[in-house]
Amino acid sequence: MEHDGSSRSRGRTGRSDLLRTAGGTAATEARERPVAGERVDGLDVPVLNERAVRAGAGLLFLGGFAAWMTALSSGDVRPVRTFAVVFLLDMYLRLFAGTRFAPGLVVGGWIVRRQRPEWVAAQPKTFAWGMGVAFALASCASLGLLGLPEMAALAFCGVCLVLLFLETAFGICVGCAVARRFAKEKPTLCAGDVCSYVPPRAGERHSVRTAAGVVRADD
Repeated sequence: MEHDGSSRSRGRTGRSDLLRTAGGTAATEARERPVAGERVDGLDVPVLNERAVRAGAGLLFLGGFAAWMTALSSGDVRPVRTFAVVFLLDMYLRLFAGTRFAPGLVVGGWIVRRQRPEWVAAQPKTFAWGMGVAFALASCASLGLLGLPEMAALAFCGVCLVLLFLETAFGICVGCAVARRFAKEKPTLCAGDVCSYVPPRAGERHSVRTAAGVVRADD
């Protein structure tokens, strides 16, 4: 009887330890999970998949450009207001709830899911998204509180569309460039490797270093 009681006691103790360990692991993972981006083994900072970000920018650009053209041709700015609300919601989720909840990034990530990820630092992207929020708020305020002409709202919206187009078409993140310019610690993971890449001079050829040596190819 004493043996059975001792076994049950050890069993309860073991289960309690297991539950505490599992709870501690879950809490640690929750603390380590960043709001913007994700942790990837071998990288020291939270990162984002640049391919998914560009795909998400393309989706937002398509919706925004359709709304902008409709407003410009009809004089009815309601489509722009609707797009501004959708844009602000997506940016809010990216910045404060978590990038895994932002519809633009979720759908964009699904579209490029079969492509090799290109990991970039998340911090410059969050600064760029903050700039986008500022332009969207300015567009909304120009129609409401400020009472500016409708063309002012279209101008603010147009700036957002230009920034989205530059990112989705050319991989140029203007907000990221501004963030790098004023950052105390310069990021090392940038889209297109612009943080460290030095293009060859005119007339020079690119070189690709491999395990077997250096393979050269014309531009």
